[in-house]
Amino acid sequence: MMSNIGFSVVLTGLTILVYYCSRRVFFAYSQAPLLNPLFMSSIFIGTALIIIDMSVFDYHEHVTLLEILIWPATAALAIPLYSQLSTIRQMGWRVVFPVVIAGVIAPLSAWLFVFWLDAPLDLQMTVLVKSITTPLAMQTTELVGGLPELAAIIVILTGIVGASVAPFLFAAFHIKSSVTKGLTLGAIAHVVGTSSALNIDKRCGAFASLALCLNGIVTSICLPLLFT
Repeated sequence: MMSNIGFSVVLTGLTILVYYCSRRVFFAYSQAPLLNPLFMSSIFIGTALIIIDMSVFDYHEHVTLLEILIWPATAALAIPLYSQLSTIRQMGWRVVFPVVIAGVIAPLSAWLFVFWLDAPLDLQMTVLVKSITTPLAMQTTELVGGLPELAAIIVILTGIVGASVAPFLFAAFHIKSSVTKGLTLGAIAHVVGTSSALNIDKRCGAFASLALCLNGIVTSICLPLLFT
């Protein structure tokens, strides 16, 4: 019988393989928004878990390595940011201002919705971190009395929806600027959006990384100050 460690290795490898195949399909069909690799991978893995009758919590325990890799993967987003540093310096507050505004409007709109539904206070606190990257979101949620595990799910769903819907909005409003696309994807859809931005071009990826970092820093500092 396969050992627990062996099963974890196999499950982690299969998860990576599923994402790799999803990514290949994504590019094979001209980066169709609804074929976003993370979205497709989530659907496939979720279906597989139902078929084999494995809980999400058991699956999570076996693929913990992938969660650990979130930190260095997020740090690596500084590379495209550095490559466009001179351009970012020239733009200055013209970059910072829209990111801060987006960082306020996005969580506030989600909070107003759950408040209107008369949701429990811990759920209200949790949705406030929906647009920052998972590690920061979980820690910030814990500080303000939210639910860290639920925060992780909400953050991932926000990223998938944001990265999938954004291309349709860009087309509808005839948005061509890589800077605008990058700031939007990074501020609203965090790491998932930044990954999509890198598929557009390096400039778009750099500004998405900037928006991701700024929004994460502002949110993780301001929320605990306001609610603790």
